[in-house]
Amino acid sequence: MEPRVHPSTTAVTAGRPPRIPDNPVNTPIVPASTFHAEGPTEYAREGNPTAAAFEEALGALEHGHATVFSSGMAAANAILDLIPIGSTVIAPTNTYTGVAVRLKELAERSAINLILIPAPDTQAILAALPQADFLWLESPTNPMLDEADIQKCLAAAQTHKVISVVDNTFATPVTQRPLTMGADMVLHSVTKILSGHSDLLMGAVIASDPQRSEQIRIRRILLGAMPSAFDCFLALRGLRTLYLRYEKSESNARVIVSKLLGDSRVSRVRYPGWGTIAAIEVEGDADLVCKSTNIWTYATSLGGVESLLERRRRWSLESETVPENLIRLSLGIEHPDDLWTDLDSALNKA
Repeated sequence: MEPRVHPSTTAVTAGRPPRIPDNPVNTPIVPASTFHAEGPTEYAREGNPTAAAFEEALGALEHGHATVFSSGMAAANAILDLIPIGSTVIAPTNTYTGVAVRLKELAERSAINLILIPAPDTQAILAALPQADFLWLESPTNPMLDEADIQKCLAAAQTHKVISVVDNTFATPVTQRPLTMGADMVLHSVTKILSGHSDLLMGAVIASDPQRSEQIRIRRILLGAMPSAFDCFLALRGLRTLYLRYEKSESNARVIVSKLLGDSRVSRVRYPGWGTIAAIEVEGDADLVCKSTNIWTYATSLGGVESLLERRRRWSLESETVPENLIRLSLGIEHPDDLWTDLDSALNKA
């Protein structure tokens, strides 16, 4: 039996080729669509050796069985595809836009009965669970940074035999591992913090049960949502530095948030006290703030080595519960003094 190691070590060591003479240290890119018959993979829509290596590494970090997808929304839709018609689904009032829109569409078609509850309202979630079939949690939520009491909610879901999924994109396995708390599935937009370099699209579902993992894998095959071998290679390379990047970005977040707290130019700072993402509600012109930075990049998405900021309500599909003046901040790995000088100047201009 191999000795137990720290998760930061697992991020570096998992998903490597066997240690035999002349074998490569890194898992190579396998750019093939077709494989010889009678093996585990015969066609690239079913899988790929490079993807399998990334799945092994991510599964080890989340303590489950990982399946990668061509995007985070492809992964989310594979999960939604498994919800039986007529099920009652509990979800956060503020959840990621794409997921929120899909849940609303399913509810409007009477495919599901949707119950929306603010993520921090643990008692309301617990009260609704006895009548539910499926629990969708996101903590912290995007972009409001609301936190759910995952431990209590998942324990109650288990008691009432409610299937549960946790979107762990913001927290990553660095901070929380929902499968170890009783979640049935974990969802990631690998595009973001896990890969960390803003150069690929990918999603992943990690399941605690091998049979459910196989159901998810079949959805990937039937939905045609297999990522490319090159993207899997990039994601695995990014995962190797996850803990280093997360530590630096989180440190930067705490520095910037500490300077923003009490700042008269900001009416509210949203930050759970940990993680690499924050949000602010500005007193001035939020669009002008975003357009006035030189180091921060005005762009959507998050989790890269570069710091990004964005007014979320510029998107027509964003929830109306998100304030018009809310700017989401994704902290990268630059020097915090430079980030603050740049943001301070942009706030002054607005």
